[in-house]
Amino acid sequence: MATNSIPVLDLRRFESADPREAAVAARELDGVCREIGFLVISNHGVAETTQTALYDAARSFFDLPLESKMAVRRPHHDQNRGYIPYGEETLARMHGGDTPPDFKEVFAIGPFDRPEDRYHSQALSYPNFAPNLWPSAPPSLRPAMKSYFLALEDLARRLARGFALALGLPPDWFADKLDRHASQLRLLHYPAPARDLEPGQLRCGVHTDLGMMTILRNEAAAGGLQVRPRGSDWIDAPAIDNTFVVNIGDLLMRWTNDRWVSTPHRVTVPAAEARSRSRRLSIGYFTRPNYDAPIACIGTCTDAAHPARYAPTTVKVYNDARFARGAGPRRAGPENSAAAPVGRDAAGAGAAPLGPA
Repeated sequence: MATNSIPVLDLRRFESADPREAAVAARELDGVCREIGFLVISNHGVAETTQTALYDAARSFFDLPLESKMAVRRPHHDQNRGYIPYGEETLARMHGGDTPPDFKEVFAIGPFDRPEDRYHSQALSYPNFAPNLWPSAPPSLRPAMKSYFLALEDLARRLARGFALALGLPPDWFADKLDRHASQLRLLHYPAPARDLEPGQLRCGVHTDLGMMTILRNEAAAGGLQVRPRGSDWIDAPAIDNTFVVNIGDLLMRWTNDRWVSTPHRVTVPAAEARSRSRRLSIGYFTRPNYDAPIACIGTCTDAAHPARYAPTTVKVYNDARFARGAGPRRAGPENSAAAPVGRDAAGAGAAPLGPA
């Protein structure tokens, strides 16, 4: 059946003291995850001040001159840390596509204040716990990102309990898969294009997310997020005040033996008449379980009629190489690109890439 909208679910219902209400909410969640794999959550408990503080700080960071942002440029392409300039991410490649680079710039962090123990050592965990890079300006960015990260870390764990209920599992089934997680917080800035983009170029290419789930603060602007449910055309993801868009990632689809779907999505190009008002900033929290967490089809999702579709793997084995496919400089020199953001210079995407560790 074709799906033409993304439903809004009230998170408080999953945490209701009334087990009947929680059970009804869990069944609804299961249906949404089977059908589209995208939902909008309301009453999530993340303070609006926490959201606004990061949004304001992020815009200030992306307003800086390129040379200032490049001071915290991602050190290696297999890491999801620091500033990622225009021309150095092409998410369609993660799934075998080949397009011009995504028309965006990114700033990313992972867990901070982690223990100095063997599990978190770079020898075992790289690149999951690579060091964060912090710009000197704006001074508000670091505390705002940390506060937001902690709030979304808690929200992800609450959502994981709801997912467990929807799958007929104990509420804490995902807890030991997330207690040493390597989730990533990414600030995704889509500048207003000055001219036409390259043929086949999008603000963010068609892809599915590699992790367990993504929690996105979506902004209403021309050239926004679109989702392609099974059997449907592309539909616009809603941008509703004080809500989050949540989508299932590839790991959760594998865990559920394809009962739940990791749905392709993209960020579109604004129409020419809307370019001047199309600047867009999204904030994505990408839930990545413990790097050694086993990913094997869950028992409640397999039976004689639905045998396991996937061989067991781990988060690290599945994720690391696939992420690296979408990283790196663009395939053609950007200096002649009419689509390059205003203000680019020789220190930007055309600079020589740094080699892997």
